[in-house]
Amino acid sequence: MKKFESNHYSRRTILRGLGVSMALPWLESMPAWSLENSPERNNTPPVRFACLFAGNGFHSQEWWAKGEGAKMELGQVLESLRPHREKMNFIRGLYNAEALIGGIHSCQTGNLLSGAHLAPGGEIRSGISCDQVIAHRNRGYTKVPSLVLGCEPPIAAIHKNYSMVYSSHISWSSPTTPTPLEVFPALAFDRLFREDVGRADQSVLDAVLDDARSLRNRVSTTDQRRLDEYLSSVREVETQIQQAGKSRRLQGWRPTLEKPNMPRPVDGMPQDIDQHMRLMCDILVLAFQTDTTRVCTLKLNNDHSSLRFPNLKASSGRGGIDYMIHHLLSHNNNADWLRVNQFFTEQLAYIAGRLDRIQEGERTLLDNSMILFCSSMMTGGHNNNQLPVVLVGKGGGQIRTGRVLDYLNNPNRKMCSLYLSLMEKTGVQLDSFGDSKEKLGDI
Repeated sequence: MKKFESNHYSRRTILRGLGVSMALPWLESMPAWSLENSPERNNTPPVRFACLFAGNGFHSQEWWAKGEGAKMELGQVLESLRPHREKMNFIRGLYNAEALIGGIHSCQTGNLLSGAHLAPGGEIRSGISCDQVIAHRNRGYTKVPSLVLGCEPPIAAIHKNYSMVYSSHISWSSPTTPTPLEVFPALAFDRLFREDVGRADQSVLDAVLDDARSLRNRVSTTDQRRLDEYLSSVREVETQIQQAGKSRRLQGWRPTLEKPNMPRPVDGMPQDIDQHMRLMCDILVLAFQTDTTRVCTLKLNNDHSSLRFPNLKASSGRGGIDYMIHHLLSHNNNADWLRVNQFFTEQLAYIAGRLDRIQEGERTLLDNSMILFCSSMMTGGHNNNQLPVVLVGKGGGQIRTGRVLDYLNNPNRKMCSLYLSLMEKTGVQLDSFGDSKEKLGDI
């Protein structure tokens, strides 16, 4: 493999243009992560961590897995993950002890990634979440310490003596501060690449084109192809964002006007939930691919969600699944609820598929990632004595995959034990986290 020792570019050099900076993807030709104290001094791709959250649990009869590897059998909720069975672990029996106290949405969600005790009575107090612990460790190595995305705006209310802020946030920067949630795809994209968000009329790629051309002439043929694929991905997401909100199919209630009688606002939120979720998934992949961040949470909806799904065909054959909000639908456990569950899992499968097509040295980006998929309750009946958990990715080769892991009768079955194990694989060594002082065996 040819090395470009005289190349003045390094992994920490960013493509730059007027008001824009863009981190580079992993390239074999260039010295990687060259900061003196960086943990990736040997040109080894870093481990990325993401958490996808789906509120209100899943279908009680179709969340299951059995068997191993390519022969693993999956319940209908997880059917879209079949292509990724050999790179996933289905984890059964974990729970969050502090979430058992209140028994309702708020106090089951706000501590999902921390295991902290939640303050009642409208007070806001949780604990620092595991994603932010990892983000703090990565501070200085990436442009954005963490990306916190959502597809439904936060709720501001009190529900059964607990603030609904807890239902709206899984990432916490401090015990009293939920990490700001970005629900606008355009602003999330700007945060990754723009220095001057006000220059949103200029294409990111156009701004850095000269720098990209200069770099292309200095790298290997394989890296030229990798760079071209990366730049094409950026352009594709830019184009999708530009088109967001222009669809004539509206979510839920249809207004009397076929077209708006005023100009579409800049930086709006897509009207269609399928378009919104897919854009956020693309931004997550792009963020990891560019190493702009190594930590991301994507909250597909709130716990106690009000989303509707006109994009999904109802089992009755009459229209979409927009006759009932997500929260109420979760109490039905019917065919429409199953289809909504599958739609959420399809977002995870889409991310896994895209990550697995991106090569980073001897492994793929999925191999170098840990994607946690979970909810704060097993089903819409609020039962959380065990939680639904799937882990996709190999954590840089540190995680053996293709397994069903059952901790239901294990004395150590705390969610925070899982977090201790995952944080360790990103370089975070802690003696305890939340309510756990022991890492989870087999992870």
